[in-house]
Amino acid sequence: MKKALILLLAFAMLLTVAACGSKTESGNAAPAPSSGSDTSTQTSSGEPADKKPERTKIRVEVFDRGTDGGKTDPTNNYWTDWIKAKVLEDENIEVEFVAVSRWEETDMLNNLMASGTAPDVCYTYSGDLISLYRDQGGLTNLVPYMDLMKDLDVLLGEDTSLPGRRLIERNRVLETGEIHSIPARRMNVAGANTFIRKDWLDKLGLPIPNTRQEWTDALRAFKNNADKLGVDVIPFTMTPDIRWRAGNLIDSFIDPNISPKDRWINTVVDRNFLLPGVKEGYRYLNMMYLEGLIDPEFYLYKDDVKNEELIKAGRIGSFIHNWDQAFRNSPSLLDGLRENVPDGEYVACDPFENAAGKKYKMKYNAAGLYVFVPATSKVPEAAVRYINWLAKPEVYRFLQFGEEGKNHQIVNGLPATIPATGPTIQNSLNNIDYTLNMNGIWLGDEETTAKAIANGYTCDPKYIIEAMRCAMNDAEAGLVVPVTLSAAGPYTEDLRVKGEEGTCNAVRAPEGQFDAIWDAFIADWRASGADEIIAERAAKYVDPF
Repeated sequence: MKKALILLLAFAMLLTVAACGSKTESGNAAPAPSSGSDTSTQTSSGEPADKKPERTKIRVEVFDRGTDGGKTDPTNNYWTDWIKAKVLEDENIEVEFVAVSRWEETDMLNNLMASGTAPDVCYTYSGDLISLYRDQGGLTNLVPYMDLMKDLDVLLGEDTSLPGRRLIERNRVLETGEIHSIPARRMNVAGANTFIRKDWLDKLGLPIPNTRQEWTDALRAFKNNADKLGVDVIPFTMTPDIRWRAGNLIDSFIDPNISPKDRWINTVVDRNFLLPGVKEGYRYLNMMYLEGLIDPEFYLYKDDVKNEELIKAGRIGSFIHNWDQAFRNSPSLLDGLRENVPDGEYVACDPFENAAGKKYKMKYNAAGLYVFVPATSKVPEAAVRYINWLAKPEVYRFLQFGEEGKNHQIVNGLPATIPATGPTIQNSLNNIDYTLNMNGIWLGDEETTAKAIANGYTCDPKYIIEAMRCAMNDAEAGLVVPVTLSAAGPYTEDLRVKGEEGTCNAVRAPEGQFDAIWDAFIADWRASGADEIIAERAAKYVDPF
């Protein structure tokens, strides 16, 4: 597909942003906020919208993703300076950002919540963590503030998984009517992809794999032809979070006849270890490990940093990750690879077919992370006003696309990303760590949005279009059951840790010992809270349709 994509010219109108600069506290030149911002809200005390509330200071969580690839201090940079200046002008709110490690999110949030020092605006991807905090009385009931979130309601729209409901109300407690968290909206629901070195395939005369066997054979060819490839080859890499970093492969072993109900009941803290067929997926990984096809040190990696270093160094043949991970502008894996291997090339492939002949894989439902206000916040109204302010188009469009000429240029009516190398670098794709309420862009329909997404990367759009196709082929979202669950909360972190340890041990099991190691892991997993969680899910299950 040509790089020039003939699309909706009207989108250019959506990206008109202020271009004048003012010096800010971090020393980064950020554009001065425009003075005509819409503040047509009403305070809970009924004050008219044209009278700004008293100046209030709030603290806001932001993920710290490290500094690899030129990332900046997440609490003090070009983007935080712009937010601070504009929300002060628009809402009379002072903002202080508080960093929480993306890789130690649960532990850090637990410590902040337990000590009563959590920021006024927090977020997490863990629904079970939200349940735990809710049941401990740690979250603010947001129902009294719903009138202050009208912009957010418009942005989130209808709940596509629960017809007849608004997404802003997804997490309402049925028994009390209270709402303790608001989901972000995923504009793009693609899940994970399998990436493979196409330049290596070409050198060895191999096709892009279309079956599990072809993919495995390609990894074997990489290993056996390291001399020809000119590098110390690692055929496949992952991290201890195997259920994610090998998820597409493992999911292809799940019994396709399992009902959505049984899948939902037996999925524990987002782990599918107990589903029929999953054990065989891990057995396959054990076979690969014993053959030397898997990075022998994968179990030591606590985050993605080492994986990214190996990928950029040109040593990795294949990996599984977010649907666009190889092509994201941050951490620039493809660009980093080509700095060391000029003709290096990763492409997405879709090789894992299940017993029904489908290439089943996970896709997300519309609800993403959970945004909440801790009960310890002394300024919940200001926190809610900030959350709603982020849902205003002039705010999230600037945070996503930045300044024309610095972060993007308009190509055929759509923003084309310009690689940022200085203060304007985005630590996360489309600044999702700051926009909070949304993950991804949306232009009204899937085809146009996919083309716009493709235009937002520094690589040729053909890579993105094919990656989207692979990720969405035969993909299914998990069932959303509108019930209030509590059992998982106290067990979540322990089950996460035991899940990583148990699956790592099983994959690394010596020959002939896989079954014993896996079965012992599952017995301990069930006794450590999983059975209690399953019992609650079975008892509370209702047909969402």
